[in-house]
Amino acid sequence: MAKIDRMFDELIAKNGSDLHLGVGYPPMLRARGDLVPLRTAPVDKTEMDALLSEITNSAQQKKIDDDHDLDFAYAYGDKARFRANYFHKATGLAAVFRIIPTKLATLADLGCPEVIRKLSEKRAGLVLVTGPTGSGKSTTLAAMIDHINETRACHILTVEDPIEFVHEPKKAAVTHREVGVHASSFAAAMRSAGREDPQVILIGELRNNETMLLALQLANQGILVFATVHTNGAASTIDRIVNSFGAEEQSQVRGMLAEGLVGIVAQQLVRTKDGKGRIAAHEILIGTSAVSSMIREGKMHQIGSVMQGGQSVGMQTMDMALERLMGLGKVAPEEALEIATDKEAFGRLVARSRPDLVDPTPFSGAT
Repeated sequence: MAKIDRMFDELIAKNGSDLHLGVGYPPMLRARGDLVPLRTAPVDKTEMDALLSEITNSAQQKKIDDDHDLDFAYAYGDKARFRANYFHKATGLAAVFRIIPTKLATLADLGCPEVIRKLSEKRAGLVLVTGPTGSGKSTTLAAMIDHINETRACHILTVEDPIEFVHEPKKAAVTHREVGVHASSFAAAMRSAGREDPQVILIGELRNNETMLLALQLANQGILVFATVHTNGAASTIDRIVNSFGAEEQSQVRGMLAEGLVGIVAQQLVRTKDGKGRIAAHEILIGTSAVSSMIREGKMHQIGSVMQGGQSVGMQTMDMALERLMGLGKVAPEEALEIATDKEAFGRLVARSRPDLVDPTPFSGAT
């Protein structure tokens, strides 16, 4: 048993999501969104080296020495898998471990809207799941891939760095490829993907314009492509993709995105009203003909109105999702207000139910 496994046991027992280690600081775990210490004593350099070196091989140790950064997955028996990141900071070597449950949560377990299941049942196109770091993007994608695995006889290919959720073949055949182990880069794996006869491809992250272009090409070739982008909303995701390219390429990219986009799910985690956990709030954009036209014409400012008026096909803004969760009693008004996009309008909504939470005096600037 590795020494660090004892800390993982505490993390699992306390239903935490992350373990943070840094020289000069006590071990910290993230539980219900907050960082709390596992103990009072800080980790010193000797303990840090022992904790981290015991679960890495010589090639991985060389990479952290040479590149000062390392991403990999660590399996703790049959209890859990962890996505690990080693890095250097001012006090020395540090690490963050994100827990990857061994049991896949279903879309129903996660409380996802029905339209997310429908997105996973499409036969071609690009589905993007976006949100800030730690917002549960990988968990939602894993549930979507699991639904396909349960219901469709097809070939699913995943390209990740590192491999997170492991999907055992059910109705589908599943191929996992890890960047750095099975392919030199995301782009290299994506360029060869078309020759591997997949019907579904999961790309861990679209990191640059090369991977974005390859994802669009695959989506327009009749493959259902899932990917993540670090953006906070549907409109900003489209802008991020288009603006990753030079002005001379943007028209072509808009056309490919308009043609291939199936949907965007932008999610954030919100503390539940009972304080015992967090729940995902989803902004959802569906690639309708109206949305396609707006993408081609660069009218991203109209996307919000389309989502507000597209409830019949499953669309909703983040504020609409928060209002629904608040109405169901799952999220407290103050937590919803903190996440809301249009805080002024949402504040008026909250004021009707909890006037004590909203300051009626407008901010007038510094005095």
